[in-house]
Amino acid sequence: MLNIVDGRRVNRQLSLLFFLSGVAALAYQVAWQRKLFAVIGVDVLSVSIIVSTFMLGLGVGGIAGGVIADRKASLINWFSGIELGIGAFGLTSTFLIGWLSTWLPTASLLSVSAFSLAVLLVPTTLMGATLPILVIHVDRTVGSIGESTGSLYFSNTMGGALGAIATGFVLLDSLTLTQVTYAAAGINFFIAFAARMLLRGRSQ
Repeated sequence: MLNIVDGRRVNRQLSLLFFLSGVAALAYQVAWQRKLFAVIGVDVLSVSIIVSTFMLGLGVGGIAGGVIADRKASLINWFSGIELGIGAFGLTSTFLIGWLSTWLPTASLLSVSAFSLAVLLVPTTLMGATLPILVIHVDRTVGSIGESTGSLYFSNTMGGALGAIATGFVLLDSLTLTQVTYAAAGINFFIAFAARMLLRGRSQ
């Protein structure tokens, strides 16, 4: 395990990356919701479908991330790969929504629910997997699971709050929904690269 000084430095670095991950995640949520609302309308039913699907993906991802964290080594590589996957989906999501939206307005409730699940389940599952992976990585290298869990969760939550506020009240005044989605994907790609550099620095 790392000494206390090095351990706290690793915690700060990963917390910063996880903060940015939260920013990107909520930017996606705002952008995807608005794109889907433009197709299926804004009412209690449509909001419930989208938010429930988003939360389901995060829950499934949390379980999957826990399994990965318990069974795999080199968890920073997994974290980096997951962020790449989220960014890749972000780049293609606007095209996917636009392509399928041609038939969605006349679709049944079951079809709308299935569509929302298909579009959002993959990226939200990936998002949900990141927390347990990072927590177990820090526990293995530093041995402070309580502090690491708290700091990582706090950073990600604060990043999410900033992402939601900035997207809803600032970015969409000057950017399109597609541009916001691309910006979020860029954040994911940066996180993936920075995580790899962090791992490389640790191995030297």
